[in-house]
Amino acid sequence: MHDHRKLGRELGLFDTDPLIGSGLPYWLPDGAVIRHTLEEYIRDAERRAGYRHVYSPVLGKRELYEISGHWSHYSDDMFPPMDLGGEQVVLRPSLCPHHALIYRSRSHSYRELPLRVAELGGMYRSELSGVLGGLTRVRAIQLNDAHIFCTLDQVAAEAAGALEMIRRAYAALGIRPVRYRLSLPGAGGKYVAAPEMWRRATAMLTDVLDRSGLAYEAAEGEAAFYGPKIDVQIADGAGREATLSTVQVDFHQPEQFDLHYIGPDGGRHRPVMVHRSIIGSVERAVAHLIEVYGGAFPAWLAPAQVVVLPVTEAELPQAEALVRRCAELGLRAEVSGPEHGSLGARVRAARLAPYQAVIGAKEAVGDEVALRLRDGRALDAMPAAEALARIGGLVEARAAALWESES
Repeated sequence: MHDHRKLGRELGLFDTDPLIGSGLPYWLPDGAVIRHTLEEYIRDAERRAGYRHVYSPVLGKRELYEISGHWSHYSDDMFPPMDLGGEQVVLRPSLCPHHALIYRSRSHSYRELPLRVAELGGMYRSELSGVLGGLTRVRAIQLNDAHIFCTLDQVAAEAAGALEMIRRAYAALGIRPVRYRLSLPGAGGKYVAAPEMWRRATAMLTDVLDRSGLAYEAAEGEAAFYGPKIDVQIADGAGREATLSTVQVDFHQPEQFDLHYIGPDGGRHRPVMVHRSIIGSVERAVAHLIEVYGGAFPAWLAPAQVVVLPVTEAELPQAEALVRRCAELGLRAEVSGPEHGSLGARVRAARLAPYQAVIGAKEAVGDEVALRLRDGRALDAMPAAEALARIGGLVEARAAALWESES
């Protein structure tokens, strides 16, 4: 069982400092590589699915969150307002009010819908010190968020499409959900008082889950304040559950912000907002991946994909040239030379790297490499260009296999 808090620090992925504050980890270079690669993966998946990316500020006026309902229903989890030029501004606890305003900034025809707006954006939660830990519970969150503005008839297809995107992302990342949850309001919670809205949204999500064929459980008290949601639950090595991905149907905020589109009849109609997050917060996703893989990440995610091992100082120029060739091909590589110990010691030190490229005297003369794979296989020497091309193909395909001959 891996603990991402311990392993993440040992591997130099992230750390914290009391001068920065609790729940505010910083990313070290290797951790930043994993985060960046994950972010690029999800942006690419969203682009392919028809999403348009935006950027929005992490601050907003208090009035914005009063209109959205966050201030009355969620203020206990928000940081206190800051006085700025006679106005009160707050660190946002959610991206959806900003996206509602982005939608409202232009007129829209029914022909434009569904309009899918996505952002990998920062948000802030005033978590209590006692619940903070590693990357799973933090105060500054980078969220893979999106909001789909659509007609009532399009809601089911968009929610189902989001679930399919989650399934594909989990397959690519090696994440296994432990269960799907239909999160409903519960007694005593702070929820928007609109019974008909809740009934319609719950019926829609229930139908989507039933049609998907996924087994799910209903859970009262887990809904967002403005509507029900589908939560995809993951678990750590100790069996502790957390929500990673969500799909939500929201009739409330389109009403609050007076959102509309022009229908085929020329009249104004209210869109529905479908909130969805494919990998949730980047912090929680990376924490889970650290624990799933124990630092032995798939080749496309690994901080160092190729570690080049010159047997002696004489092969160091060829090793450094190979690293430059890797960089030109978009592969992340580094040299571990004799100054770091014997070849055996360096092989052991680089055990988490997917590929080790050994260059001895024979390989140096023939522009070859002897590849060692992370699973312990040692391949016969081959031309360096062939080795890099094959590794590059596997990385580009985000393959789970280390070599294409695997069955």
